[in-house]
Amino acid sequence: DAGLPPNTCCHTFRTTGIIAYLENGGTLEKAQAIASHESPRTTKLYDRTGDEITLEEVDRIAMSI
Repeated sequence: DAGLPPNTCCHTFRTTGIIAYLENGGTLEKAQAIASHESPRTTKLYDRTGDEITLEEVDRIAMSI
């Protein structure tokens, strides 16, 4: 037992690696090559770099309520 959640599979590690690479400044084009994706659209599905919400954005949401 490796102590991993039961739904962990090889794709979990692939996803984590691509996301970490992009979050640390890697380019989408290089991530595509590393992952051997034929289409950049496939690699773009892994790109979570724009998902973070800043404190300023949270304040804007709170002010609108």
